[in-house]
Amino acid sequence: MAERVEEPVTEGENTIEERQIGAMWDLEQKLDQPMDEEANKLKNMYREKGLSLLMLMRLSFQSLGIVYGDLGTSPLYVFYNTFPNGISDSDDVIGALSLIIYSLFLIPLIKYVFIVCKANDNGQGGTLAIYSLLCRHAKVKLIPNQQRSDEDLTTYSRTIFPEGSFAAKTKKWLEGKHSRKRALLVIVLLGTCMMIGDGILTPAISVLSATGGIKLRSPDMSGDIVVLVSIIILIGLFSMQHYGTDKVGWLFAPIVFIWFLFIGGTGIYNICKYDTSVLKAFSPTYIYLYFKRRGRDGWISLGGILLSITGTEALYADIAYFPLLAIQLAFTFFVFPCLLLAYCGQAAYLVNHKDHFKDAFYASIPESVYWPMFIVATGAAIVGSQATISGTYSIIKQAVSHGCFPRVKIVHTSKKFLGQIYCPDINWILMLGCIAVTASFKNQSQIGNAYGTAVVFVMLVTTLLMVLIMLLVWRCHWILVLIFAVLSLVMELSYFSAVILKVNEGGWVPLIIAGVSLLVMSVWHYATVKKYEFEVHSKVSMSWILGLGPSLGLVRVPGIGLVYTELASGVPHIFSHFITNLPAIHSVVVFVCVKYLPVYTVPEEERFLVKRIGPKTFRMFRCVARYGYKDLHRKDDDFETKLLNNIFSFIRIETMMEPGSNSSTYSSAYSVNHTQESRDALIHNNNNNNHLNSINENSNNNMDMFSSIVDCTVSSLDTIVPVGSPLNAVSFSQNNTVEEEEEDELEYLKTCKESGVVHIMGNTVVKARNGSWLPKKIAIDYVYAFLAKICRENSVILHVPHETLLNVGQVFYV
Repeated sequence: MAERVEEPVTEGENTIEERQIGAMWDLEQKLDQPMDEEANKLKNMYREKGLSLLMLMRLSFQSLGIVYGDLGTSPLYVFYNTFPNGISDSDDVIGALSLIIYSLFLIPLIKYVFIVCKANDNGQGGTLAIYSLLCRHAKVKLIPNQQRSDEDLTTYSRTIFPEGSFAAKTKKWLEGKHSRKRALLVIVLLGTCMMIGDGILTPAISVLSATGGIKLRSPDMSGDIVVLVSIIILIGLFSMQHYGTDKVGWLFAPIVFIWFLFIGGTGIYNICKYDTSVLKAFSPTYIYLYFKRRGRDGWISLGGILLSITGTEALYADIAYFPLLAIQLAFTFFVFPCLLLAYCGQAAYLVNHKDHFKDAFYASIPESVYWPMFIVATGAAIVGSQATISGTYSIIKQAVSHGCFPRVKIVHTSKKFLGQIYCPDINWILMLGCIAVTASFKNQSQIGNAYGTAVVFVMLVTTLLMVLIMLLVWRCHWILVLIFAVLSLVMELSYFSAVILKVNEGGWVPLIIAGVSLLVMSVWHYATVKKYEFEVHSKVSMSWILGLGPSLGLVRVPGIGLVYTELASGVPHIFSHFITNLPAIHSVVVFVCVKYLPVYTVPEEERFLVKRIGPKTFRMFRCVARYGYKDLHRKDDDFETKLLNNIFSFIRIETMMEPGSNSSTYSSAYSVNHTQESRDALIHNNNNNNHLNSINENSNNNMDMFSSIVDCTVSSLDTIVPVGSPLNAVSFSQNNTVEEEEEDELEYLKTCKESGVVHIMGNTVVKARNGSWLPKKIAIDYVYAFLAKICRENSVILHVPHETLLNVGQVFYV
């Protein structure tokens, strides 16, 4: 490495230069301070309400229609997919039943309901919820936009590791290399993409299997009629989604309740009528005998057995819709016993009617209740589809908040339960996918192979992430973690080895769906990270802005300018680009940073952090609005009003807390006699930044710095300074000068508000750099450009009126 050579300087010159550098550093530290103290004032203001026993029972009942529909409809097709070529020995039925019993017991009941579901992010489930937990306990997020002040949120729960502990070593290893963080994100996205595949395959196989009962009673009916009926039902199902989960849940819950009673009662009837000896399948010995007798065919049949536990991942993703305790009660005391009775009853029938393996479910139904059962089965199949549809909505919403999916419209369908949502765009994509799969295959066996492949992939991803959760979040002993990992992987890898042999028989479908989804997510996330890095590296130092003087070297026009940025410190590039081309800005400038944190929600009382930038004469503020992924796209028509009200409250509290302070003293900290020179340097810096396309990782060390002079923040005036408090009483004893000063500034801001509020947003176009390799050009110039064109704008999400929007265009090359 070349040695750095510097010209010798005299002692006097060196002293002057050191003083100048030191003064600049001190000024920059004063201007960019973290909001730790402000955030800490807001902590512990939020408490979630508990649930009454009556509400818990109601939600347990309602969860049947949303969470357990998919798992409950598995008896429609499990035995047919386990024995697609027929049953040669009655003992094979007993062995398969034994596998089903222990699969249900070990995976849905023990692993998911009582272990995995506890790894929820304050009620939010799914692979991305686990990723959010990991992001709070280790620095594994690829977009480093978190600050120390975010950790003071009431909902930002995390564990501190003792130095030298196994958890601390695991955390250090995970944070050690950027490639490990990327690998973790790829694993998470792979599980998410397979879950999206579930949302397409579940309705197809459930509805097609249910409507197959028509053909059993009318053998001459064409299979195309069954497919057509299935498609009509699917269109009706997806058309109902906009009514919301709350209304749909109350409509579907009674259907599923009756369904479980029917299959449980039919199971008891068949056991008593045909063969009570099938209950010996509760002995695991028959699993060993089954594999010994059937060999390779028995191993391949695990792909059919796997379908008995499909819907388990949807169960985990759907816990956002209901309390965990309600879900546990419903499964343990109602769903699980009814499923066991249903499978035992079918097995008892098949032992005596081995030739009915293709239609075991409908053939085993007593003649007197056949048509009522058919109607309920069709309704239950529709409900079963609802579980994965709702789960898909949840994971898409989480993916958007993590910057891993294009911004889509998300509608909150319930004022009472915030987790109940509807995604119109995703809904119609799922519907078209379901129709395509149903019309193409026309065979539940091939759809079952595809379904099993998707399910086992998601389970493997969940197991890998659970290992990290147990180490970093729960801080379990490594031996317990090892036992959990070994038992889970042995079962799931066994299923995986069986379904992978059926890739050419329909198993390729979820791989294609996951591949397309992963491409979309990867490209979007890559461009999002690069845009953030560009903003960080091209931001303008706040000291330059203050060096311009109160007028900023510009024409200050009446009104309030809200400058949106992803940065929580410094001046964004779009601002310098704007004033370079149009040397005028509003009388009041507010830099607004909207942040999505890896938490499920940010309470309203802790959402806004406000600070003043520079002396009061500058009329500049910074506001950070923080959201969790549960808050994403929540209807917030009055965002502008809330933001400005928080600034007004901030000014009142600032005056009361520091009645004798005058921020104008800071104006002498940096010479304002070089206004034009400073502005020229700012413009020069802006032009140079247009060529920056990369960022040094060391620059991330200062990410947690917020621009500020005044050490005061506000959430709402009534929360921090309640009426009747000592602080409020002190405010009435202030001298007239302070009161007049406060009223003058508030009146000035109100006048500016009446003059007009303009929302200034960046419209960045991302393009591949000349000379980039072909795949990168395709990904950026075509895939990302298309996604950016069809996704929702930030202005739409924040409900910014179109007539007050001002876009600042810029091109960024990666």
